[in-house]
Amino acid sequence: MSNQLKILLSPPHMSGNEQKYINQAFETNWIAPLGPNVDAFEHELAHYVGSKGAAAVSSGTAAIHLALELLGVGKGDKVFCSTFTFIASANPILYQGAEPVFIDSEPETWNMSPVALQKAFSDAKKEGKLPKAVIVVNLYGQSAKMDDIVSLCESYNVPIIEDAAESLGSLYNGKKSGTFGKFGIYSFNGNKIITTSGGGMLVSNDEEALQKARFLATQSRDPAPHYQHSQIGYNYRLSNILAGVGRAQLEVLDDRVSARRKIFETYVSNLGSIEGVEFMPELEGTFSNRWLSTLLVDPKAIPITPYEIINALGEENIEARPLWKPLHLQPLFKGTDFYSHNDNIVISEVLFARGLCLPSGSNMKKEEQDRVINVIKQKFNELTITS
Repeated sequence: MSNQLKILLSPPHMSGNEQKYINQAFETNWIAPLGPNVDAFEHELAHYVGSKGAAAVSSGTAAIHLALELLGVGKGDKVFCSTFTFIASANPILYQGAEPVFIDSEPETWNMSPVALQKAFSDAKKEGKLPKAVIVVNLYGQSAKMDDIVSLCESYNVPIIEDAAESLGSLYNGKKSGTFGKFGIYSFNGNKIITTSGGGMLVSNDEEALQKARFLATQSRDPAPHYQHSQIGYNYRLSNILAGVGRAQLEVLDDRVSARRKIFETYVSNLGSIEGVEFMPELEGTFSNRWLSTLLVDPKAIPITPYEIINALGEENIEARPLWKPLHLQPLFKGTDFYSHNDNIVISEVLFARGLCLPSGSNMKKEEQDRVINVIKQKFNELTITS
């Protein structure tokens, strides 16, 4: 193991202005989960993405859970969901006692396949049981083919929850990622493009629904002088202190996007010409925040696996990870219905088998990225020499 400092995959990047908002919370004693920073963060985030409103919550997972609750998803219902994603996209379906149906990826975005989605809708219509919602995920900053997906969902009158946990700051045909569905969600986990340490946001143009979300997220407390509760609620509101961190982070979001895109471009210019290496595409008409720089290695072109590259980087104290393991392959979801993009090949499984994520933090120094690039080049050179 190298003695050099560890290069992390996607560490937090503070702007230096966070302390101002934190101090305001302390000075006014707004330490509780609510307060001026929460209200302002909701307003500022909604303004940035162009939605009518937003509700700040404790995580992106909580935001998805509230969206499903607001759409009336319950026991016995079905929800279509991207398979190629982190498990947090689908766990809330189980919270509601509903059943996920997983939809494969397609090659041009690595996200939900409209072809597979159409297959799922056709079968659901034949069975007489359409899903209550579709959760579409924008991975690694790249938007899914939202025009096609929105058109399909509208034709079946099924609402969309757009999981934009990884794509805040990205664009699809000039419109901000996370604003194409009935609800959009963002995550401010410590590894995201901006962070509140832990937190999330639910956005929508339905302000009445957002008000209901805030009610549910504060234990569904009825308007009474005593503590009265007529329905189940959750402890999901974001703290005023963490919302202050989020306000400062939002101020530099565009800078963070620019930095991550530059990191991606540097990887491409140094590694993209290697035979058998292919970086995540950017669909025409879209603008990715490039949250993580991700690539595929083609075993037909070069005899190497993502894990061999990950291990080589690990030996030099550099963090890298595989792409997401598809949810239809997870033990938790064994036996769950799944629809593939192609009858002969499952795109999400190919991506998982061939892909990895490289360190992509917006505060990454040039010499750190050079370290990453040099380790990978050396690994490929070793293969060339021995082959």
